[in-house]
Order: sequence, then structure tokens, then C-alpha cells
Amino acid sequence: MAVYWRWTLAVLMGLASSHMEATPTWHMSDFIAALEQLELSRPGAEPSTLLHLLTRPAVQENPFLRNILGPRAVAPPGANATAPPGANGTALPPYLARALAHRVRRDGREEGVVLTGDGTTVALGPVLLGLEAGLLSGAPRGRARALFQLTLAQPLALVARAPPAPLFPDGCWDSPDSPREFRLSGVSLVGPRALTTALVHGGMDGLVLGMTLASARPQAGASLSGLLRSYYGLPLISTGAPGLRASQRRDHFWQLVGHPPLLAKQVLRALDLQLRLEARPKMKKTKRNKLVALVNAQMKEFVLRFMDCPPIVPRCMWQAAPYRGTPTLLAPPLGFLYVHHTSTPAAPCLSFQHCAEDMRAMQRFHQDVRGWDDIGYSFVAGSDGSLYEGRGWKWQGAHTLGHNTVGYGVAFIGDYSSALPVDGALALVRDRLAGCGVATAALVANYTVHGHRQLVSTSCPGDALYREISGWEHFGNVTRV
Repeated sequence: MAVYWRWTLAVLMGLASSHMEATPTWHMSDFIAALEQLELSRPGAEPSTLLHLLTRPAVQENPFLRNILGPRAVAPPGANATAPPGANGTALPPYLARALAHRVRRDGREEGVVLTGDGTTVALGPVLLGLEAGLLSGAPRGRARALFQLTLAQPLALVARAPPAPLFPDGCWDSPDSPREFRLSGVSLVGPRALTTALVHGGMDGLVLGMTLASARPQAGASLSGLLRSYYGLPLISTGAPGLRASQRRDHFWQLVGHPPLLAKQVLRALDLQLRLEARPKMKKTKRNKLVALVNAQMKEFVLRFMDCPPIVPRCMWQAAPYRGTPTLLAPPLGFLYVHHTSTPAAPCLSFQHCAEDMRAMQRFHQDVRGWDDIGYSFVAGSDGSLYEGRGWKWQGAHTLGHNTVGYGVAFIGDYSSALPVDGALALVRDRLAGCGVATAALVANYTVHGHRQLVSTSCPGDALYREISGWEHFGNVTRV
């Protein structure tokens, strides 16, 4: 009898484990799979019809969205009002409904966001609103205006009306491998209208994808799930492969925007529309001027965060182990940027998952074998389109013996004795990371770039990479006595 109960318990535990593994997480791949199931339940439905259904709850509740996209009927065209959710019905399956309902709770949890394959967190609502606006009929100019208003201008306008709200708070998932809860970090008071980094990412993606649809209508038989799967697929930056990639959202976005004043203008238009919809009296000139100044300051911060500075994957997202000991504060601005290659691992990492694994392996080696308190580098560049936070701008690293107090150490994952890192990774360090350091007063404007070998007896950063950085504008020679 005891054997029977042990066998029964094992079966039940196995079933429970299988059920847990099958439960969708808040990962983009799970959202796309749920969207694909909705498409299968509505054979022949056009993407515009499905988008109408998916965005209907948000549009019904938001006068601003209704003004641009039009009112929502109880049932979208072609829907069967008596059918159950997911089977030609008007109600969304519970998973999709939760995925599209964005809100920030007072305890810092952000809902309606998913983790994408490139390691960033994206709010889904602006993505789908951008797609729907891209399918709207009308002149291209009107489409562009609607896209700006729907994806980013209104959220920016709402924050401008209620300062001092924290701009662009970000956070971490409970588990990047199985994301189920996203919690903002580094802010004490977060309101429900907080303009989070995930909302900005969603707005950028919605604008990029919407403008793509506005200029090239989807082919017959195209699906929303297929479009999203392509855009959020493996984030390669090493080749000039055609198509859009989420890992390059910032470049795509700024190519469309052109210059920040355009976005500031759209934010002010969104604010005017919001006030009209609320039947508010026209603002006096003095108050309007103050608001314009506030929006311009907001745009300056936006440009710094999402244009001047590169995407940096925080420690929590690559699952760093805790620091051992007490970290030492740096005294910025510092004068040097020291370039390294990891040598081991020797192969470039091409995905968030691969790069995160390499980061953990290097940290284990530095802590357990070298006996250091943490991974030695300040930042690490992958070939996936992102930089990875090591000790960051704030804390002293262990990367260049005798010089750790006066500069930051940046390593490229891979062995670059005979080959170069991909162009995208080089540009991230040479232009974006260094420019961000200067803009945030972490680096002096006339900083100097050195290769590791110039200061320590080593072949690092490899012959090929050393020749490359020797041609950089800020490269400096070292005279040894």
C-alpha cells in the first residue's frame, strides 16, 4: 500500500509540474503563441479585424484613443457575439486580456508588459495601437501624426501634466527564464500614469511597426503573430540582414523621428487634444510657456536616455551573483576608457540568453578563481545589440591593474586577435557608451581610450581590435618610462 501511495504521489507531482511548465509566462513568445491561437479560432479574419478586437477594451476606456481611432462597437466587424472567448467571440481570452491591460501598481509592479527575446521589457498596448494606426486609411501624413499620438505622445503628455513623476523607471523580472512578475526598482513613489521604460519600448516598437504597415500593406494571408515573431525574433546585429529587429528599435525609431523637436511638437498637440476632450479652458500664455519648457526638458531627458545612451542590460537581468565585500565608489568624471576582449569565451554571443550565460560564467571565474569581489569589467559588449552592466559607472572595477580608479573597463565578448567585433558592437562602445558617459558626467569630454596592452603586459584586446581602436578619435598613446 505504501508503494502505491508513493507512486500516486509521484504521478500527481509530475502532472502538477507539467501543468506549471505549460502555464504561459509573460514572455513575448508566449504572447505570440496566444495570439496565434486567437487567429486560428477566427480563420480568415483580417489583421485589422483582430487588432480591432485586441485594442477595443483600451479604446473604449480612453477618450483620447477613441478620438483618433474612432468609437468601438460592442462587437468588431464579423464577430459572433454569442461565441465563447477565443472562438469568434467578442471577449478576449483571459491571458490576452491581462497581457494588454497596462497598469503600474502602487507597490511597483508593472502589468501588461512582456520580456522580449532581446532582453528588454515591452508594454504591449502601444505596440498594437501602433499596428492598428498603421493600417488606417488616409494620407501618410495623417498616419504618422496618429502613430506619434497613440504610441508615445499621449503618455509623455500625461506625465508633463503631473510632475514631478519619475521619468522612465525600469525594473527586473522575478525570473528572466520564466518571467511572471515585473517590478520597478529605484523609485519610491510610482503613480499609475508613470512613463516607464517598458511603455517607451512599446511606443517605439508600435511606431516602427505601424509606419512599416502604413508604407507597405500586409500581403494576403499575413498574420499578426507572424509579423511580431519576425520583429521580436533572434536579435542579430552582425549582418545587414533585411527586415526590422526589435534589438535595433532605437535606431529604427530615431530614423523615423529625425529630430527631437518633432516629438516635442506632437507631445504638445497631444496635450492640447487631451485638454479639449476634458472641456478644459484654454491655458493662459504664462502657463503654456511653462508647459512648453517642461516638455522640452522632458525631451532632453528622453534623448539622453534613449538616443545618446545605449541599451544596457542591468545586472538583475543577466542574473548576476551578489557582490562580495564592500564596493568602492569612483569619483567621476573619469578620464579614461580601457578596452579589453574576453578571449574566453572566444566566440561572440549573438543573443540575450547566450550573452547572459557568458556574463555569469565570467563572473564565476573572476570571483571563484581570481578571488575578486565581482566581475571585473565596468561594462561588457555583446554582439546581440546590447551592453551588459558589470560594475557600471558608479563602482570601481578590477580590469586594468593600477588604473582602476581613473577609468572604466569595457570588454568585448570574444577573441579578437585576428577578427573584429561586429560593427554594431563597436559603435555601441565607441559612440553610444562613451557619448553617454560624457553626457552624464561619468567621463570627461576629452577622455582617452587605451587598449589593455598599453598599460599591462598582455596581448589584450587582441591584435585586430587593438588596430581598430588605434584609429578612434580619442585613442591615446602611452609613453613608458
